[in-house]
Amino acid sequence: MFNIDQVKKIGVWVILCLVTVFFLTANIGGEKAWKPAEQIVLELFAPLQKMIQQVVQATEGVWLSYFNLVRVHDENLRLNQENNALKMENNRYRELLGTSRRLQELLAFKISNDWPKVVAQVIGRDPDRLFKAVLIDKGKNDGFKINMPVVNAEGVVGRLVSVSPNYSKVLLVIDQNSAVDCLIERSRENGIIKGLTDTVCRLDYFARTGDVVAGDFVVTSGLERIYPKGLPVGVVTEVLDVPGALFKDIKVQPVVNFSKLEELLIVLKEDPLLSQ
Repeated sequence: MFNIDQVKKIGVWVILCLVTVFFLTANIGGEKAWKPAEQIVLELFAPLQKMIQQVVQATEGVWLSYFNLVRVHDENLRLNQENNALKMENNRYRELLGTSRRLQELLAFKISNDWPKVVAQVIGRDPDRLFKAVLIDKGKNDGFKINMPVVNAEGVVGRLVSVSPNYSKVLLVIDQNSAVDCLIERSRENGIIKGLTDTVCRLDYFARTGDVVAGDFVVTSGLERIYPKGLPVGVVTEVLDVPGALFKDIKVQPVVNFSKLEELLIVLKEDPLLSQ
């Protein structure tokens, strides 16, 4: 709180300022020259008035800048929220477009035999580390049975090994327990594809005298009664002749990218022995 002396000083300064304003504005618009006393007062108090005016202008500028900044901040916040919402919507549409494109490619996949097919979604990996398998969201209620072949738009994925009313397990061809009877597409000589790693299979039981070279395509033979004939399996990447061995050592790169499985096509083809 101000004491009496401070209030008096402030009052004096206010009066002086009012006097200054009076003298400065008394002759506005007139032609009468300032008197000596007016000139003295003007010289004494004009700087004070100028300073007050500058303070007022500066304060006004600060307030205007502050309110402008607040408006700009609010506008930026609103635009950022709209931008984030548009990004989320764009990502959703892009994902839907990708899914639609994959489904179109999947349904356009040609199979040598005109077996009925059902699309299923991969919902997880088999928690059992001993097997390379995936879980899908369809089962017995959709007509699935053990050993039905599973493919995607690239080629052979695997076969059904476990089926419940609404879910199934697919054993992938890259699993060491998997075995697919195959042909070298060019030479028509056969062997058995088995899993080796996540990205490499081996072609077993291929005779040393057989005709195979790196770059040959490997397709299903249809002899094991599970897979329709002629489905793409992989490409030969390495052929070695092991001294004293009965068979060639052949490495095959699968055509399917098993790290990116999403939608699969289950061919409703029953093993004739199991259906008896």
